[in-house]
Amino acid sequence: MDRGLLAMGGVAQPEPFEAGAGVPPGGRSDAEIMLQVKAGDDAAFEYLVQKYRRPMVSFMFRMAHSSAAAEDLAQEVFLRVYRSRQSYEASAKFTTWLYRIATNLAVNHARDTRHERPENTVSLDEPDEESGRTLDLPDRASSAEATMIQRERLAAIRQRVQALPERQRIAVVMHKYQQMEYRQIADVLKLSESATKSLLFRAYETLREQLKEFV
Repeated sequence: MDRGLLAMGGVAQPEPFEAGAGVPPGGRSDAEIMLQVKAGDDAAFEYLVQKYRRPMVSFMFRMAHSSAAAEDLAQEVFLRVYRSRQSYEASAKFTTWLYRIATNLAVNHARDTRHERPENTVSLDEPDEESGRTLDLPDRASSAEATMIQRERLAAIRQRVQALPERQRIAVVMHKYQQMEYRQIADVLKLSESATKSLLFRAYETLREQLKEFV
């Protein structure tokens, strides 16, 4: 397996898997499709890459705050999914397994690049990978003064989220930006649902207190 497969070039597509399909063929779950990947079906893998590429780039962008790093990390996630296909068991949701891989990779990347220079991170007004808009900014024209305030707010949010304890930061990104439910976040982090809610409560309370001047 090499990175060429991720570019979808030259992969034969069996009939059940249509490029860009938004619904699992035959009503199959992602876990069932991943079992087909395990059995050697590269077209099934292509389907999962197409389905989860954008959410994964978005997740990595929130974690790494770099467009280039987000693309590279997302690609590495899918490479690891493919390399780990033989060990996959459908005992949990596919997305839980996927985000565990992504979370471990994002955490390792954050630790490895902690002391890199600021120019390696995203600019304050760089567009979001998924929406094309800047994070938490209203989608409308504003005065220069309002834009400055919004950028200050954006910088403060990013700084405070990045400063959260590691597990709280991951939970906030999954909950706020990936729209993941408590149960799924709990599964990814290997916590109980009540512990996950408590983790998020503490994180949001910290952010609320530290960002109250911007509310």
